[in-house]
Amino acid sequence: MIRLITTLAIGLFLFVNTVFSQEITGDWYGQIDIQGTKLKISFHIKQDNGVYTTTMDSPDQKAFGIPTDKTDVINNTITVVLKSAMINYKGTLKGDKIKGSFTQNGMAFPLDLSHKKVKSKKKVRPQTPKKPYSYKNEEVSFVNKQANNIKLAGTLTLPNNVEKPAVAILISGSGPQNRDSEVLGHKPFLVIADYLTKNGIAVLRYDDRGVSKSEGTQKNATSADFATDVQAAINYLKTRTDINTTKIGLIGHSEGGFIAPMVASKNKDVAFIVLLAGTGVDGAEVLITQSKKMMELSKLPQNYINYKNEMFHEMYKLVKETNNNDELKSALTTYLNSAKKNAPESVKNELTNQLIKMQVQTLTMPWMTYFVRTNPQQFLKKTTCPVLALNGAKDFQVLPKLNLNGIEKGLKRNKDVTITVLANLNHLFQTCETGAFSEYANIEETFSPKALSIISKWINSRF
Repeated sequence: MIRLITTLAIGLFLFVNTVFSQEITGDWYGQIDIQGTKLKISFHIKQDNGVYTTTMDSPDQKAFGIPTDKTDVINNTITVVLKSAMINYKGTLKGDKIKGSFTQNGMAFPLDLSHKKVKSKKKVRPQTPKKPYSYKNEEVSFVNKQANNIKLAGTLTLPNNVEKPAVAILISGSGPQNRDSEVLGHKPFLVIADYLTKNGIAVLRYDDRGVSKSEGTQKNATSADFATDVQAAINYLKTRTDINTTKIGLIGHSEGGFIAPMVASKNKDVAFIVLLAGTGVDGAEVLITQSKKMMELSKLPQNYINYKNEMFHEMYKLVKETNNNDELKSALTTYLNSAKKNAPESVKNELTNQLIKMQVQTLTMPWMTYFVRTNPQQFLKKTTCPVLALNGAKDFQVLPKLNLNGIEKGLKRNKDVTITVLANLNHLFQTCETGAFSEYANIEETFSPKALSIISKWINSRF
């Protein structure tokens, strides 16, 4: 009798778990609301011999098939972890839906999933150019010999009726981006390229390494590595006979504005650089001020903001002072566990063991440690070509006063520097109300016409 009961129990257990695994696997779709901006998220869950794996999509950010680090299924609860992006999803299967919460960087958002794809109203993006273009549009590729000969793919646009024009290389901001720097339905690099080419300036834009048609990977890569991709683009353009190879310049947005002086300081062949929300202080200060401003725009409680700000200062200080990665992981873990004990309840609830592990993982990534420890002043001081630096007055990601002052200080010996703050523009150079992230997707404007005009006239006035 005992054997029979045991056999029945095991059989029932296997039956329930088989049914559950069939229900939890498959394609799941949902949408999170971040300060009024709705982002579609989907998970694709598979199971093989009891082991679950998941890939994630963020369609609005044109990111698909992102492999996650861990998928745990216990009873009717699923947990999905993506360490590099500090993402944790935990949900409970209820009928044909999963009810759960999506957490990133300590901020939690409700996210319910179903097998039905989320439909969203297509936003109007009036500045996105339509084919046929009134200029030459050529698919190109070039090789970065400093990065295992990876091939980078892009588009070169050439103005009609301009013999050997000046050319600008577009450098994207942080994170994997395609040649159009596509985000939330906007294609700012396509808009910039279109405008400049129509105004007599050739433009090369390319997919970041590991994105779309470009080879390579961003894993363990730093800004210094991405700078070699830019150098490879310069080397390629110097082989062309239809552009002026003495008038090759760089236009960098955000992290791209950190990379441009890095390249120009080492390569005197760079004829000009345009910094769009470029950084003028080290990465630690950029990230600390960015986080504080974002929390203020989100109208979070002041005691929460103050405590988190103290935490960020201490964490980045540890990153700067601790060169050994194992020692850094240990120091960060010890600090975060200590900070949790004295934290306000709202912060304490965020600092789960899982989140602490994810925070440590993020802060010890090669890209992060390089960015935090590196001050762009060292590159700006050695940049001698003409420089145009623009910032939106309502940019909360790269604060204009702090960073433009840093850029001006670094370029004090440069004789051709133009620095301008543009009223009512955000980090993406859109005309906005507050500059908050929540406005990015809802604004129809992709890139300020005023900013486009300034860039075009500045380049043409020098070449």
